[in-house]
Amino acid sequence: MAWKIVSDSGCDLKVLKNQSDDLRFERVPLTIQIGTDIFRDDEGLDIDNMMATMYQSSRAATSSCPSPDAFLQAYKGADNVIAITITGTLSGSHNSARLAKNYLLEENPNANIHIIDSLSAGGEMDLLVLELERLINLGLSFDEVVDKITAYQERTRLIFVLAKVDNLVKNGRLNKLIGKVVGLLNIRMVGQASQEGDLNLLQKARGQKKAVSALVEEIQKAGYKGGKVYIAHAKNPKICEQIIDKITAIYPDADIQTGTTSGLCSFYAEDGGILMGYEI
Repeated sequence: MAWKIVSDSGCDLKVLKNQSDDLRFERVPLTIQIGTDIFRDDEGLDIDNMMATMYQSSRAATSSCPSPDAFLQAYKGADNVIAITITGTLSGSHNSARLAKNYLLEENPNANIHIIDSLSAGGEMDLLVLELERLINLGLSFDEVVDKITAYQERTRLIFVLAKVDNLVKNGRLNKLIGKVVGLLNIRMVGQASQEGDLNLLQKARGQKKAVSALVEEIQKAGYKGGKVYIAHAKNPKICEQIIDKITAIYPDADIQTGTTSGLCSFYAEDGGILMGYEI
């Protein structure tokens, strides 16, 4: 039976390593609006241009979720469908995905479909997609895959480091004075996605090395013991190297993958930031 993994563009992955006729992966793009400019977060997006436009604009940038029909079209063509969305606290994407599920079942009552609110973004969504790929390739049934990915999500977390907070300031989510201090004093904001899907600040660190130390300290407090890690970075491969060095010095067998942020995650993480998913 054919499978589809569907995600919105809160996931950074573009393709699966083991994609086949029996297992396909499809991303449903969100859009980012900066003034009158609209950027569609698909494979054709020039992320550098989008970010330059955002930094040049004094206006707040906003994101828009995909329509239910966009998800519905992505669901079609497979017997088994599992969809993952960015946290419902940041976007209406999850609601669109759920509505599309209802439409699909009206058309095909026998379809197997399951929708996951990641309660997260970026690296944690990437881990969930990679685990789904692994489980499906084991030949498990639809119900078995759903049960196992649900249990797996209980063991994944997201931590982030922000080097810039222009977007947060423009959107009124961060005080302008704090925003200036972050820029002038080389402060890094270290935070996490809560179990409810909110993004919370954990620490402020002076400089990237201290931010990396704070990140490792926080994931250990959360229960990390050397499991899988996926780091999505926004134009900052250096911090990935520093995190890998720091983690593998303590956990030599840690499985760590890296990649670049999608347009949406670049919008949230900003230049120099990371969104890191990890297992506990």
